[in-house]
Amino acid sequence: MNGTDSVADVSEAITRAHHEEWARVVATMARRFGDLDVAEEAAAEAFAAAVEHWPAEGVPPNPGGWLTTTAQRKAIDRIRRESKRGDKQREAQMAQILAHDDAPEPLGAIDDERLRLIFTCCHPALAEETRVALTLRMVGGLTVAEIARGFLVQETAMGQRITRAKAKIKAARIPYRVPSEEDLPARVSGVLSVLFLVFNEGYLATGPDTDPVRHELTAEAIRLTRLIRTLLPQDGEAAGLLALMLLIEARRTARVSGTGELVSLDEQDRGAWDRALIAEGHQLVRERLASGKAPGRYQILAAINAVHTSARDVRDTDWTQVVALYDQLARLDPSPIVTLNRAIAVAEVDGPEVGLAAVDRLAERLEGYHAYHAARADLLRRVGRSGESRAAYDRAIELAGNTAETAYLVRRRDQLAG
Repeated sequence: MNGTDSVADVSEAITRAHHEEWARVVATMARRFGDLDVAEEAAAEAFAAAVEHWPAEGVPPNPGGWLTTTAQRKAIDRIRRESKRGDKQREAQMAQILAHDDAPEPLGAIDDERLRLIFTCCHPALAEETRVALTLRMVGGLTVAEIARGFLVQETAMGQRITRAKAKIKAARIPYRVPSEEDLPARVSGVLSVLFLVFNEGYLATGPDTDPVRHELTAEAIRLTRLIRTLLPQDGEAAGLLALMLLIEARRTARVSGTGELVSLDEQDRGAWDRALIAEGHQLVRERLASGKAPGRYQILAAINAVHTSARDVRDTDWTQVVALYDQLARLDPSPIVTLNRAIAVAEVDGPEVGLAAVDRLAERLEGYHAYHAARADLLRRVGRSGESRAAYDRAIELAGNTAETAYLVRRRDQLAG
């Protein structure tokens, strides 16, 4: 392309390059220089250079190559600039860096720069919240301010968290590589759990002063999961998590009303659901079923959502199938949250009294969980115990951390008779 490109075209090209090339550039710099700080700063400077040069010089034929070359030059300049050693030591360091590309790299089950970076950011030696933040910064390219807003912490605190994580990786000599084949399943599970946490925070954001749905987080989680799916096409749980995210994201525009209130699944306008995302999610679910392999947690959750999104009307929902899928999930994950969701489905099959009895058995384990009290309030309402229902709604409202969900619970409570 040349200097006749319009400002809009160049801006779009830079945005597209950031989405497509950020992780690759950071990963390449991390491998070559062995330092995430250097890699991150070099990538950021390369994109800043693109903003400066591309409008005048045109978008290069190979944006990724241009950005990588520029980042490499910026990284070398930084190391030279910051070195406090004598000339001979500095020359030796630079010679080692410049010769690094010729050194054999330890290979994992799959050799891909981006995958190496993801596994480094999601290393089990790091705390889970730190893995999330570091992945969004180093792989997703989100700014520290964007990550801080997404998780309701001060920008300085988030910056310190990311800095400490990079320092720990360096000090602990955490290897920059894809795990070996025998270690890969366990490590992939950790990566997927990080991406699911990112998605969940966007899907139902916490805090009274934030948007109830943060599309930038759900979109980023989906994008990174697509990357994992591309790099590990045989991993069933990667496909399952992608399907799950797509089927939930398909309902996003129908989940919050114009007044900012959460719209429950049974009240949503199903005509507003994104049929393309649903079709893609269903296809992934069918592929996993056809594989004949035992499904994992994300695949079963995706199948549950496939049942819900297959029903054109809530009355058409195959609740018997939903219960059967929760039975299958409970064998893998016998957590009280799974038991609660199964009880809600059982209430649709066997009646609210049966569902309420199952929910009440979870009282001790889920006392501090707002969704437990919300489910119990609804079932108490359905069996005609309005006073107890009101008290349960009050407790759910007290515990809820999302403005849209709080508005929904207040409305349902205020609709109770008496």
